[in-house]
Amino acid sequence: MRSHTPKTIGFISAIAFAGLVGMSGARADDAGATAAYKDIQATLGIVPGFFKVFPQSGIAGAWAEFKTIQLNPNTQLNGKTKELIGLAVAAQIPCTYCIYFHTAAAKANGATDEEISEAVAMAAISRHWSTVLNGMQVDLAGFKSDTDTVLKLAGEKAKSTN
Repeated sequence: MRSHTPKTIGFISAIAFAGLVGMSGARADDAGATAAYKDIQATLGIVPGFFKVFPQSGIAGAWAEFKTIQLNPNTQLNGKTKELIGLAVAAQIPCTYCIYFHTAAAKANGATDEEISEAVAMAAISRHWSTVLNGMQVDLAGFKSDTDTVLKLAGEKAKSTN
């Protein structure tokens, strides 16, 4: 029979210990998932399907992120602005689900059709110029210098017209 070295026994013990910790962690994940689903239900009125397909081990964190940033009215950005940003990003990814969600949520937060169009157009403009700048390998230091100069001159012009 083969004898085990202390190093092998230590490794086997570590695996067994990790398994025990993982099992107790699974119970904590289950409790966290249950609490998250209850809070989603209380907050939204239902638990939408996209939350149900998210791994239970991460749903508490995903819901916390969603609730404390996207749904929180006490952040630096108002709901309409957040949803217009979400729509602009969704249009670039592109994600049909996200486009639908963020368009509806932007409207629910008071966005007009014109604001929605402008957000999508801004996403397109950013994508266009990103393609040009990156594809043409424009010097970053020169670009930053030009940007700083343009913004400084625009600020001076705005002060002189007020």
